[in-house]
Amino acid sequence: MTETVHTSCHCGAVELRVELSDGLKSARRCTCSYCRRRAAPAVTAPTGGIEVVKGADRLTLYQFNTMTAQHYFCSVCGIYMYHRRRSNPNEFGVNMGTIDGVNPADHEPIVWNDGMNHPSDR
Repeated sequence: MTETVHTSCHCGAVELRVELSDGLKSARRCTCSYCRRRAAPAVTAPTGGIEVVKGADRLTLYQFNTMTAQHYFCSVCGIYMYHRRRSNPNEFGVNMGTIDGVNPADHEPIVWNDGMNHPSDR
């Protein structure tokens, strides 16, 4: 079941319209070196499921290690908005905490994925 949501960063410079693949049920956290530091749960959107409504020029790309995953965040307030997944480049992970009206704490427990032992590294 798809669901369309509106997201925004802390300062309001970046806004997205996102089509979620399976609503908030897809919420996950990751234990990789980057994700565990930010601890933000991500929900799933398909390729083509993200529309930048405002602030495309304020989005900054961060990549590391294999340079496969693409992490986008607001260059003004620093909030992580979304990323193209390394595990499936046809999917995006969207910061659940940026979705209007959603508090990730209300959806605990949120599953942790083992990003430290990524399948692509085997």
